[in-house]
Amino acid sequence: MTQDRTLPGGVFAATLTPLDGALGIDHGALAAHVRWLLADGCDGIVLLGTTGEANAFSVAERMAALDALVEAGLPAPRLLVGTGCCAVPDAVALTRHAVAHGTGGVLMLPPFYYKDVTDDGLAAFFDRVIEQVGAAALRIYLYHIPQLSGVPFRRALIERLLARYPGTVAGMKDSSGDWDSMRALASALPGFRVFAGTERYLLDILEAGGVGCISATANVTCGLAAEVYAKRHTGEARALQDRLNAVRHALEAFPLTAALKHLMAARTHRPGWLRLRPPLTPLAAEEAAALDDALHRLGFLAEIA
Repeated sequence: MTQDRTLPGGVFAATLTPLDGALGIDHGALAAHVRWLLADGCDGIVLLGTTGEANAFSVAERMAALDALVEAGLPAPRLLVGTGCCAVPDAVALTRHAVAHGTGGVLMLPPFYYKDVTDDGLAAFFDRVIEQVGAAALRIYLYHIPQLSGVPFRRALIERLLARYPGTVAGMKDSSGDWDSMRALASALPGFRVFAGTERYLLDILEAGGVGCISATANVTCGLAAEVYAKRHTGEARALQDRLNAVRHALEAFPLTAALKHLMAARTHRPGWLRLRPPLTPLAAEEAAALDDALHRLGFLAEIA
């Protein structure tokens, strides 16, 4: 019998990737951070997505990060692992590795270098990945972030993949920011599990038939977001969501990965959290001060101290 790899719904943090002094992945710090996120209310974790600087790391480095988390005892079924690459062999290798570890799924970007490609071309890419991985346990979540990838997942392509690979193509992280499209997709495709790409839409996507959010800023808002999810059927939910939105709005005024690493360095008193792989750079001192001031005025800075 095939093991059920269905991810939980709810709040997922697209985890940051802490780096050591040589700008390699700090596996111990990553495991500690993932453990803290799960303890603070996250239902699951996205490893090596955009916030995790995935495309700055080699295939071998990405595999080693997952190996280290599993060896540290983190629950693989609650991990959604970024395996999207431009080259089919790289995507296949990363995806096979994630499936072998028993992860809850993989999060796949489209092949993003060539723009204005056809749905036929994208379908052929996913055909090759799925057929070469060849695993009944494979669960793919499409990663729709056209403002960065330049390659959208159009509705017709999603329906085509669902018809060809029912059960394997399990859902989507929609980071487009297009609420109308997100809502329509969650409502129109029963069983296709739509996660909003920001906690700003957490309550709304749940009401539309989606299953939760996968968010960069959940690295620090996880406790508040988890409270929204837990109280989604109560009269408190909308006020909690409004507070969550105010914090998200303050955070997204800054480069997110750098801003979140600044906050993690302050929370843990570990300046190593400030490291990013080029071409990303840390916040300038004036940006860091402005972020702290904005969160202090919301009363949120003390919550993550």
